[in-house]
Amino acid sequence: MSSIESTYVPYKVKDISLAEWGRKEIELAEAEMPGLMSLREEFGAAKPLKGARIAGCLHMTIQTAVLIETLVELGADVTWSSCNIFSTQDHAAAAIAAAGIPVYAWKGMNAEEFDWCIEQTLYFGEDRQPLNMILDDGGDLTNMVF
Repeated sequence: MSSIESTYVPYKVKDISLAEWGRKEIELAEAEMPGLMSLREEFGAAKPLKGARIAGCLHMTIQTAVLIETLVELGADVTWSSCNIFSTQDHAAAAIAAAGIPVYAWKGMNAEEFDWCIEQTLYFGEDRQPLNMILDDGGDLTNMVF
């Protein structure tokens, strides 16, 4: 896959200045997602997902941001792309990027950008470690891996 960056790109979102708005929305959503918050509280210290390199390809929404941060809190390394070119909430993607979590998503990307974003999630960090878990909504990431 020639479009995978040989140098690490930590994130690509539409507008990183939307991060503060996204953070406020994430905090509101956390209050409405008690299951994920309970997982953080009960298992956060144990880090049961330590060593997991989870590549995600789901709608990049505020609610997904809560899931992403839960996976990180449980010890996983996470990298994310959106499964739909129209569903990304740009403020959610910006907040995740500002939190230091690799995310490649923006609303209205074209087909080439969509594929590029998914390709960026196949490898982790500057040392380009491969994923070892997939969380995929529409099968686009899974199809690219296999």
